[in-house]
Amino acid sequence: EVLGKLLTLRSDGERAKMQKRTSEKKADSQATANLLRRKVDKLGRDLVKQLHEYAHWSNKLDRLRHEQGGPRYDLESEPRIVQQALQSHRGPLPERTVRAILRELVSGVRSLIKPLRVAYLGPTYSYSHLAALERFGSGSELVPVATIAAVFEELSRKHVDYGVVPIENSTDGRIVDTLGMFTRLPARICGEVQLRIHHYLLGRCERSEVKEVYSKPQALSQCRDWLAKHLPLARTVEMTSTAAAAQLAAEKPGAAAIASLQAATNYGLNAIAEKIEDNQNNVTRFAVISDHDGRRTGRDKTALMFEIAHVPGSLADATAIFKRNRLNLTWIESFPMPNSGNEYLFFFELEGHYEDTKVKRALQALRRKTKRLEVLGAYTRTEPVESP
Repeated sequence: EVLGKLLTLRSDGERAKMQKRTSEKKADSQATANLLRRKVDKLGRDLVKQLHEYAHWSNKLDRLRHEQGGPRYDLESEPRIVQQALQSHRGPLPERTVRAILRELVSGVRSLIKPLRVAYLGPTYSYSHLAALERFGSGSELVPVATIAAVFEELSRKHVDYGVVPIENSTDGRIVDTLGMFTRLPARICGEVQLRIHHYLLGRCERSEVKEVYSKPQALSQCRDWLAKHLPLARTVEMTSTAAAAQLAAEKPGAAAIASLQAATNYGLNAIAEKIEDNQNNVTRFAVISDHDGRRTGRDKTALMFEIAHVPGSLADATAIFKRNRLNLTWIESFPMPNSGNEYLFFFELEGHYEDTKVKRALQALRRKTKRLEVLGAYTRTEPVESP
């Protein structure tokens, strides 16, 4: 009995020591949590203060540049500002997250002067919308229109400051509607957005229940192999945009859409299958159009449209000019001229700004070899980015 009492007392003593140690650990943990919370709170306040300081001084710089006769907005420097900030420090946050924060900061600063109006092929959460959001941020007024032609028309009527139109895709090549509009209405390319395109099969049913797949022609084409393998019996239906397809899929039983993941969230759809594009390096390039060119930066490209005589060797003579001047061509497209039989317009893009000496020299020589030559614009080179 005495031994039992001793063992009980020993056990009680050890239990008390353990409870004390646990209590001390909890107190230390709570003290650490309180310290970290104060640190995070202070960093949050400091961050907001620095954001406002950035906005204040950026706004003063923009207004001073405008008073000195420069552009109201320095859009050409914005991608450089974001890229330099991204490269200045690496941390645990994904680059996509940091890019989005910086994009919205720059967009918000720009809106302090005057919000931009930007037309794009809608509706919302189409890939053109995501490209416009990537370039201009939500601080701009993004205006959806029904067709690519309408983007050019809104710009021509001065209803918007800029337009965003797809110009080529790494899988399907040129966007015919966009090239056709450059031949009809005056517009300058002042920027580009290269967007990595990931297609999702969206719907409110199981894959086995999908009878029809809706999307724009380019998206259907970019997923043709996946559709043939996984939905061989489903009928494909072309739509004016991927977002319009998502909207229809939300309303029609047995229908699915190929669209962005953002469209799934917007229209309340499930992602039946992810990243179904046949080319995993699928990139669509969008042209930012306006009534002016991009400022010369030293990292530029120039876009041209020209017509040549329909005689043997005329195209070879034209392209040889770029070789002689050591100019790298980054894009070449032919476009049939309406009501002209076998005659074509050619779209070329080259590295360099048309104000560069050797580009000037090449353009002078090219004018002597062409029936018509138009510089469509100059703009800063960019790299592909993930959609916002």
